Amino acid sequence: MTDSTATLIARLLAERWLPREDRAVRQMLVDAELREDIDRRLAAAGLRLLEHPYAAHVAVGIARQHEADVFGHGDAWAASNLQLSRDAMALLVVLWSLLVLPKRQRQIARQQTDLSQDQEQMFAELKPVPVGADVVEPINERTLLADFGVQLGGKGRIHMNLGTLQRQGFIARRRERIHEGPLLDLAFDYERIASRVMDGALAHVIAESRAGPGLDLEDTDEPDDTLHDAAMTDEAQADV
Repeated sequence: MTDSTATLIARLLAERWLPREDRAVRQMLVDAELREDIDRRLAAAGLRLLEHPYAAHVAVGIARQHEADVFGHGDAWAASNLQLSRDAMALLVVLWSLLVLPKRQRQIARQQTDLSQDQEQMFAELKPVPVGADVVEPINERTLLADFGVQLGGKGRIHMNLGTLQRQGFIARRRERIHEGPLLDLAFDYERIASRVMDGALAHVIAESRAGPGLDLEDTDEPDDTLHDAAMTDEAQADV
């Protein structure tokens, strides 16, 4: 008899991420007993399920209690287990801030709007949280270079790191636009990092991105010097 829980864990490890629409993933997310079994088995191996109601994918990461042993055994604390360089990690933080945080605000706002409308209807159906591309605004690569080129190592270094992040599944690149990849929303713990980003080094950039879906990032030509807090990338801990 096939062990469906073991199969799902094996698929997560082999494929690195699975969409929420996957039948086995959907079953796991709605079946409390199955979810508890998966969490227990992952914990036994020092792992945990990376899942967020607003994320379109699920993945597996290092359990919190084992992070020090996994990431702290070298001369310096490793930012991830993907051997990302310091500037690649800084770029990942910037992209997460520009893509995920504005998306999260739009998701919450849309859900609140739907909830208020449903309250006016006696038999309204519960609507799913929007997670598709319609709530994610892509970033123009030229704008990224103009805003962060100096801080992130220049054009050549940024393009090299964009390629690395694309291969790792954090982003997708199409026609000089940077789109959210399947792992980007799961890269950092939102509750741990979001407030530091929004109140710290990238606050001004995030405020501009929150202007709404109609914001044209190509209109931002002036270089942004808000990435002055090096501690931001030191604190950021990639979960995948």
